Amino acid sequence: MTIDILTLFPNMYQGIFDESIIKRAIDEKRVEINIHNFRDYTLDPHKKVDDTPYGGGAGMVLTCQPIFDCVKSLRREDSIVILMTPDGEVYKQKRAYELSKCGHLILICGHYEGFDERIRSICDMEISIGDYVLTGGELASMVLVDSIVRLMPGVIEEDSHVNDSFNNNLLDYPTYTKPRVYEGMEVPEVLLSGDHKKIEEYRREMSLQRTKERRPDLLEK
Repeated sequence: MTIDILTLFPNMYQGIFDESIIKRAIDEKRVEINIHNFRDYTLDPHKKVDDTPYGGGAGMVLTCQPIFDCVKSLRREDSIVILMTPDGEVYKQKRAYELSKCGHLILICGHYEGFDERIRSICDMEISIGDYVLTGGELASMVLVDSIVRLMPGVIEEDSHVNDSFNNNLLDYPTYTKPRVYEGMEVPEVLLSGDHKKIEEYRREMSLQRTKERRPDLLEK
């Protein structure tokens, strides 16, 4: 998979993809991540990429030309262009799985007061990571990349994400490790039993209970 990210602030990505699982995926050539400053594509002699909004109002609006030209230079037959925006589809684990199977993603990060509405016309999808507003789409794009790359074949063991929270509309079950007792808190006996059927039943029960307590809205689905 190739992921191209369009941003005005490429330095925000320094180090973020140079650690842990994503770095390993890059080193193993399972994914290629490229950061593009779309200011490099502007035809304005002063390198402007924004202007005042028609009709008046606060802030500056990103213009079409540099973003259109940047996307045109990168787009392939298998490309999916995604606009990171607060009014997009709220991101879910199901969408992460779908995107992890794509060959090429282009992520557009908005900034300032917003972007020219016509930029939506070159996008295949609009995504929001939650009902709140950030200063730009950069942090949201990092979340998207992290959630997608870990699901790609061979990046982590499949069992590590099959039972993730939000799969089958359930939160993950509680997990434990050594020591068996810590400050009076004991590991549930069933996890020490070696009975895999009972352990599976216990985990399913705990997953349902946790979801009911913390996210009952998921059970309604």
